[in-house]
Amino acid sequence: MIFPRFLPFVAAFSVLAAAAFAEDPNTLTSAEKADGWKLLFDGTTTNGWVAIGKTEFPDKGWSVVNGTLLHAQAGGGGDIVTKDQYLNFELTWDWKIGYASNSGVKYNLPDATKNIGFEYQLLDDDNEPDGKRGGRLHQTASLYDLIEPPADKKINPIETWNSSRLVVKGNHVEQWLNGAKTVEFEIGSDDLKARIAISKYKKVPHFGDKTASPILLQDHGGEIAFRNIKLRELNP
Repeated sequence: MIFPRFLPFVAAFSVLAAAAFAEDPNTLTSAEKADGWKLLFDGTTTNGWVAIGKTEFPDKGWSVVNGTLLHAQAGGGGDIVTKDQYLNFELTWDWKIGYASNSGVKYNLPDATKNIGFEYQLLDDDNEPDGKRGGRLHQTASLYDLIEPPADKKINPIETWNSSRLVVKGNHVEQWLNGAKTVEFEIGSDDLKARIAISKYKKVPHFGDKTASPILLQDHGGEIAFRNIKLRELNP
């Protein structure tokens, strides 16, 4: 039995215990390691990342700040990509975006040297103009310009952390935001082909074909921070 006079102590201890056992950012648990997960960002260096089409990391715009991979507002530097390419994988990451900022995580790039591919959109939906002009097709957790996320998606305010997940297994693709699925589609399906045919991508050669490619973090001029970028390769 816990007597009332001890309840404040118990509550305080529970909070401290939870904090003590909370996962540190940019680390892998033993279970994650056993399941084949790896870190794409170690929290202290830019190892494994380069400017798109280059062999080195940008000398401006992007930096490591307090355990985050940060793109500064109007910092330049361009898009960055992983050195390695992936075909079937599960990717998770945390992100927080600045006021009126725009970014995205791109994958399945037809040409690994160009920044065109499927895009998991990351946006300040309320203040960035593209999210207003394009509606939900251009808002956070959409498959940009192709598939809308739900109108009632769970998204946290700007400058606070959100968690995203992406699964590409065979031709099946899922996008998730804060624990809820926002997009699901099949590569090569008639539905996806019809969407591409009326999208900005309709004239891009081989857009929508399944291919191995790097993971891309977009520089769209705004401020965005990433952490806990984790990936495991999957069997199709």
